[in-house]
Amino acid sequence: MHDRGPPFSAARAALSALRALAPGRRAAARQRVAEGGQTRHAEKVTRVAEQLRQRRGPEPVSLRKRAVSHMVPKRGDLRRSDPKIDISDFCEILEIDPIKKICVAEAGVTFVDLVAATLRHGLVPIVVPELKTITIGGAVSGCSIESMSFRYGGFHDTCLEYELITATGEVLVCTPENEHALIFQMVHGAFGTLGVLSRLTFRLIPAKPFVKLTYEKYPSIDAYMAAIAGRFARQDVDFMDGIIHASSECVLSLGEFVDEAPYTSSYDWYKIYYESTRERREDYMRAADYFFRYDRGVTNVRPRAPILRALLGWYLNSSRVLRLAERMNWLLRRDNPPVTLDVFVPLSKVPEFMRWYEREFGYFPLWCVPYRRVRDYEWIADRWYQGMKDQLFVDLAIYGMDKRDGRNYHRLMEEKLAEIGGIKTLISHNFYSEAEFWSLWNKPNYDAVKARTDPNNLFRDLYTKTCRAAQGLR
Repeated sequence: MHDRGPPFSAARAALSALRALAPGRRAAARQRVAEGGQTRHAEKVTRVAEQLRQRRGPEPVSLRKRAVSHMVPKRGDLRRSDPKIDISDFCEILEIDPIKKICVAEAGVTFVDLVAATLRHGLVPIVVPELKTITIGGAVSGCSIESMSFRYGGFHDTCLEYELITATGEVLVCTPENEHALIFQMVHGAFGTLGVLSRLTFRLIPAKPFVKLTYEKYPSIDAYMAAIAGRFARQDVDFMDGIIHASSECVLSLGEFVDEAPYTSSYDWYKIYYESTRERREDYMRAADYFFRYDRGVTNVRPRAPILRALLGWYLNSSRVLRLAERMNWLLRRDNPPVTLDVFVPLSKVPEFMRWYEREFGYFPLWCVPYRRVRDYEWIADRWYQGMKDQLFVDLAIYGMDKRDGRNYHRLMEEKLAEIGGIKTLISHNFYSEAEFWSLWNKPNYDAVKARTDPNNLFRDLYTKTCRAAQGLR
């Protein structure tokens, strides 16, 4: 079981005590609980800010967190040898307001703990990433999305306020409307290079106990994209994602909250969720099980052999596999590493992209997540939006493609995305030149915020961290 730690245990005990009170006394008790959490939070922020103020010299630092990093592990990543700023205790839910449907929590809170806490109020975060131990701070820094993203965008699009500790030890409260509005927007996708995200305020949405899933099967990419476009226009389901088992076997997974279920399925041990989409027409899950149905691996479930999964499947969740890879990173390949990455392709370009992909990559299955472009994000270069008409993108995720023919498939993908107006996340191996990188990401905006929040480059800049240091290049 995931180690939630003392802060979560204290919060759980406090919530149990609240439920035992008469309704008229709950508001006052909830206020006292919130004030206690805010006091503890302020003490943690003071400690971290003081550590940062005391840093001297050009040596970069990294953060020590409780949860495992969900960036793709890489051999030689320079961050492993950095001095550490310890934020492992930033893992407390500070307030859940069931009336305003708002949550305030520290950046290290994992989504598995967050969903468990909010479901007690009949609420959930609006976008819940697929792996249990992704943190809310990591979801903002790394651009997490999921099956509500066709309507709401990414988790960051549901956030209302960030508290950021700068590299110089200043504490800033950033919102989309205040004097730190650009900082608020640029923290998204910055991978921790602009400061320490310490507290987030974000919206919640009503939930029901179960999710009913319906699987629609399509024989071609064109028909598949037409179905996605239709559902996007109608907005008549709560969840939408899918699995492309092959270009002639595309499954669209449509979900809706329901109050009752005739049965429930679970994919936290032997059974593999993505395989079920090929075999079933519909399914039911408990809401929490639905959100983390991919936690054993999206399409890269380990171990693969049924007998080993029966013996070890309960143990080898995504977090343990990632920790094992980090601890044994010296076994990872530096040259021609396996391909694990997410690419965002404009909906209108997906058929063209998939014809190229099948010819050059030929690797399936792919996870498919429709993503609404809520706004023109400040962290992407202005030129990238020129001529961009698509409001809906499709995130196509490749997990664990391993071809040893000497071709750099990561670089091949970067070049194709530039050609069709797509973009990828930076969680994996990146081979951009510096000039090419800053033609995609917004350097003027980034530099303006960096000068304010990390003037001495304590956390490295975004290009250096994701394209150089991650691969052991100084």
